[in-house]
Amino acid sequence: MSTEAKVIHSLVNPAPKPGADVLPSHKDRATGSTHYGDGDWDQEQPSEIQDATWGEVFQACCVHSSEEWGLILIGVCAALFFLYFFLFSLELLGTSAKVLGGCSAGGLFGDDTNPVGALVIGMLATVLVQSSSTTTSIIVSLVGADAVSVRTGIYMVMGANIGTSVTNTIVAMGQLGDGAQLERAFAGATVHDLFNLLTVGVLFPVEVITGYLYYLTEAMLPSSVADGDKWEGPIKKIVSPLASRVLKANKDIIKDIALGKVENCDAYYPTICLDGIEDYSNCASKCDKDEGEVVGVDCGRVGTITCDKKVGCPAFFQDGATQSDDNVSGGVCLFLSLVLLTLCLVGLVNVLQRGLNGMSTRIIYKATNVNGIIAMGIGAGVTVLVQSSSITTSVLTPLVGVGAIQLEQMFPLTLGANIGTTVTGLLASLVSDSVSALQVALAHLFFNITGIIIWYPLPFMRKIPLEGARALGKATRRSKLVPVIYIISVFFCAPLILLGLSAMFEQKTVGFTVLGSFMVIFIAALILRFVYWWKKQDGRASCFAWLDKREALKNTNATLPEDMIALKNRVNQLCEHTGLPIEEEEEEVTADPIKEVDVSKPEFDESKFHTEDEEA
Repeated sequence: MSTEAKVIHSLVNPAPKPGADVLPSHKDRATGSTHYGDGDWDQEQPSEIQDATWGEVFQACCVHSSEEWGLILIGVCAALFFLYFFLFSLELLGTSAKVLGGCSAGGLFGDDTNPVGALVIGMLATVLVQSSSTTTSIIVSLVGADAVSVRTGIYMVMGANIGTSVTNTIVAMGQLGDGAQLERAFAGATVHDLFNLLTVGVLFPVEVITGYLYYLTEAMLPSSVADGDKWEGPIKKIVSPLASRVLKANKDIIKDIALGKVENCDAYYPTICLDGIEDYSNCASKCDKDEGEVVGVDCGRVGTITCDKKVGCPAFFQDGATQSDDNVSGGVCLFLSLVLLTLCLVGLVNVLQRGLNGMSTRIIYKATNVNGIIAMGIGAGVTVLVQSSSITTSVLTPLVGVGAIQLEQMFPLTLGANIGTTVTGLLASLVSDSVSALQVALAHLFFNITGIIIWYPLPFMRKIPLEGARALGKATRRSKLVPVIYIISVFFCAPLILLGLSAMFEQKTVGFTVLGSFMVIFIAALILRFVYWWKKQDGRASCFAWLDKREALKNTNATLPEDMIALKNRVNQLCEHTGLPIEEEEEEVTADPIKEVDVSKPEFDESKFHTEDEEA
């Protein structure tokens, strides 16, 4: 390592200052066991962790004094409190996203498009509404209504699978304050992203060429589908009543725009409540056009914010609101949900850390280390209960951040969550009473099952998403901007570029086709050039060196005032030891101002200087 690299490393990872509390180390213990909270506990590799017995786990879990049980009860109550409002903030975040992006998401769906366009539409729609369950339900409904073909619907649910992982990636950013926690949390979040991206990368071209999922699910279809009831998970029943009192999104707008019933959201504004009474029957009840009912006379009208049958109209609902008013309300709720999400995340992590502090890592990993198949079953079961894979993975991400769950254990849990989220689409297909809708829902299920078969059973294949996630996690140590750049690049820039290219070819004109072909060649050349620079021209080292220098400069600026004070105190001590009158000199210098020197009139005689020099 060069001198410059050592200096940068010391600045990025500064040593503890004299007088600071030194955390214990496993080296100080006779047994050499690592405990949670040690200064070097997170440096222990999984292969180095010794195995514990279930007796030790039982003793650590259930053998406590009465005082300890009281503290455990307080900790559990605090964890449940923060967990409830964490789930509430996620629900409010998704609702706010639907209010803000519902009109745009509905406009994305529509007539059949090419496979790339359908993939990107499913991804962007999920990012906009912050829920793959909502997106897949809409896609299934559109297919059931013959507004979208089965093949297009299959590509859309592939994109929805990618878009769903943006939520837990945002949650991981809530641990920006601690570099080690951010590294683990971001790795735990992105392992879900990488699995979805890799699965789409493999199965998308296979589906385009062979129609694998289409023909597989077609062979499994019954002759008819019985009409079913809509099912709501128990967690939704607990969280939704409070969220519906704050904000409730009108999901019908997305479907109506996608089906072409209305062109845009202007048809829903301004909102109307009969006699100015804000409740469900006077504002959100639908008109029966067959009976000749008229909006504003026999029934009300709502926009992107609607009322609930049970709890009435939410706090942010407004009679006579315009689309701009609803967007402002959605934006305010989005901001509040992010603030509440961060506060609850910090509180939940703090409670977990206090509960785990001092516990041996052998005990922690023994208790959380279950068989991969069982972990998938747990992930699927929890997701069926909460009706959202985003909620499941978002709750697990902080646990990975604090070190309670290893990345190897997080991976099968997220795979199970992917399986569990397909239940929503299956239920939606039963409600739609359509064989085609059921085919798309089954394609979503077998897409995830096929991905698991490809990437999980074989250790060397499983290593690809795990190592990729670890690399992304380590990159956050170099710069806190990595998560932001990652989210913008993967979930916004890349999809928009692909959507633009696909739109060029959809025009079916020679000019746009030629332009699109040149753009594809140009982008492919840029990607190849970047890969060559990254691999062959030390681009990786140059990029990491720049990030290290930036982080070193940031750390230096953060500690500069404190370092300057310490340096001044040290200089004063040195002056006192040597007897130098530093204070007096400073006063003299202050009292005697520096004279302005006119460089055009030198103060010495140059000829005399030369003469004296020659005599010498």
